[in-house]
Amino acid sequence: MELLTVQRMANDKISTSRISGDEQQVVLITGASSGIGRSCATYLAEKGYKVYGTTRNRQGFEDSNSKLPFNSIFMDVNDIESVNSAIEKILASEQRLDAVINNAGFGIGGPVEFTSIEEAQAQFDTNLFGIMRVCSAVLPAMRSQGAGYIINISSLGGLIGLPFQGLYSATKFAVEGLSEALYGELRSQGIRVVLIEPGDFATAFTKNRKQIAKPLTDTNYATDFQRTLSVIESDEMNGANPIKIAQLIDKILRTPNPRLRYRVGSFSQKLSVVLKKIIPDRLFAWIIMDHYQVGKSDHK
Repeated sequence: MELLTVQRMANDKISTSRISGDEQQVVLITGASSGIGRSCATYLAEKGYKVYGTTRNRQGFEDSNSKLPFNSIFMDVNDIESVNSAIEKILASEQRLDAVINNAGFGIGGPVEFTSIEEAQAQFDTNLFGIMRVCSAVLPAMRSQGAGYIINISSLGGLIGLPFQGLYSATKFAVEGLSEALYGELRSQGIRVVLIEPGDFATAFTKNRKQIAKPLTDTNYATDFQRTLSVIESDEMNGANPIKIAQLIDKILRTPNPRLRYRVGSFSQKLSVVLKKIIPDRLFAWIIMDHYQVGKSDHK
């Protein structure tokens, strides 16, 4: 069944007025097999939302599917046919879609100089173009409802360029710009666009981070990269529980006119964004390099 056909079916059953807060809201969360996505899907389902959580691994939920409080559905955000198919199934079942949380994404570590174009393209294909594919598929139905929420999971790394995570930061900077544009384009249609900018949270993101293919052993970057990666992983593993992000999303979905941006993380991480705006670039760069131990000597 083609997407347009399903959308016409939905249009016959959906009022063009705003959806009542008394109805069970239907929420789609991409990348829900682990980490922030899994935490949000579980929390929102337990709070009474009708949640669909996606995975690109067809066996991603099989072992625990019977125990999940939310509906699992296959979707690969890199594949437009997969995205359309998943949205068709949700609309056919629910006749509407109230909120989409674009969470699917991954990180890649390594110096920008040695990151291949193919690795960079893969990072953008998931972290940025994946959001575009999902938005293109859901917006016609949300427009017919006259209401909806698009919540894009960005990062504080989308506001600050992080050493040895240059391509990850680049994708999140792009998500920031894309979301700002969508915020303006969709507001008059009753669709709210929100950015969530997390700091470090304790999730499987650390374990799942990829590294560039090029060996760094004989390069000027080898020592810096390993030292910085250790700091990054320590910050993440000692980060907060992602339930805080789920609680924030619940609050946003209950807010008729949410802000564009919500930062969530430790006080020091949120402060760093403020400092970037008010202190000289050279001083701010020194603070970041010092924290991540870039260029530090191994000798005391």
